[in-house]
Amino acid sequence: MSEGTDTTAEPEWWDDPSLPWRHKPERADIACFTFLTAAGIYALIMMPLRPTLLALIPQVFGMMGHYTGQIMSGALAAVGDPWWPLVLAIGTFGTVKFDWIYWWAGKLWGRSLIEVWSGKSERARRRNERAERFARKYETAALLLTAVPIFPRAVVLVVLGSAGTPFRKFFAVSLIGAFLTTCGYLTLGFAIGEPAVALMEAYSRYLIYLSIAIFVVMVIGYFWQNRAKANEEPRDEARM
Repeated sequence: MSEGTDTTAEPEWWDDPSLPWRHKPERADIACFTFLTAAGIYALIMMPLRPTLLALIPQVFGMMGHYTGQIMSGALAAVGDPWWPLVLAIGTFGTVKFDWIYWWAGKLWGRSLIEVWSGKSERARRRNERAERFARKYETAALLLTAVPIFPRAVVLVVLGSAGTPFRKFFAVSLIGAFLTTCGYLTLGFAIGEPAVALMEAYSRYLIYLSIAIFVVMVIGYFWQNRAKANEEPRDEARM
């Protein structure tokens, strides 16, 4: 063997710590990752659109599973809007629309996906570990609580998928939790009633401007992050 020959094999494209699998991905891995990516793109698109949808079509927003739209739909029901039954029925399913993807991801990759989400942040790691312990100890209660916005829903769903929770039980309990919380949000909105409607009518135009501002911030943040990465690469090369 001649001197200077590099015998170190280059890692495969899939052997990347930022990816959730720890093996060469098969068809199921690619399919699940595609659905997971689609759910992430949906979340990014909805981020700037939320204020506008809440201002213009809160019932549709509530049917999509967003609790602010459900609260506003309840407030509209208090002043005679007839669409709240549809918000309740469709919004329950809208709340759990992506749950099956995270359950499937947990079944395929275990807690590797949670490690990817945690990244290098110790705070995120501790938070995710607490949610994981709670989900493993109180399976049904954790599923019911996933419909509450402050609860780390995705982490719990992945944990239960990796723990072998049967899908029928998983989906049934998720649906019950979503139904109960949707009822709660509609009831809260109904209790607030006309003041919430008047407030929304008064500030609806500003919510549209807020959507534009969020979009601008997202674009600036994207280019800023790419610029920071581009500046780090020459430094890393210089150290080698």
